[in-house]
Amino acid sequence: MSRRCDLTGKGVQTGNNVSHAHNKTRRRFLPNLQQTSLLSEALGKPVRLRLSTSAIRTVEHKGGIDAYLLDSRDQDLTTEVLRIKRQIKKAQNAQAAG
Repeated sequence: MSRRCDLTGKGVQTGNNVSHAHNKTRRRFLPNLQQTSLLSEALGKPVRLRLSTSAIRTVEHKGGIDAYLLDSRDQDLTTEVLRIKRQIKKAQNAQAAG
């Protein structure tokens, strides 16, 4: 499993540890990823995703996972998240028709 946010694509960055003597050794900066369940109002069930904490805050700010996905571009999303977005659109169209 990659250390990458499902929504934003935020991943591992690299850099240096710098000691007091100015010795440099390579290190990795890991994103703060959390396994979260976000409730989709259109689907009526929770959606489990591995998100960075900043992505969780952004989703809550936008008004939930449904609003976030419908507002985002398809090319910015992974295939798994695109599948969820299509399910949400389909469920909203079914609710509007029936």
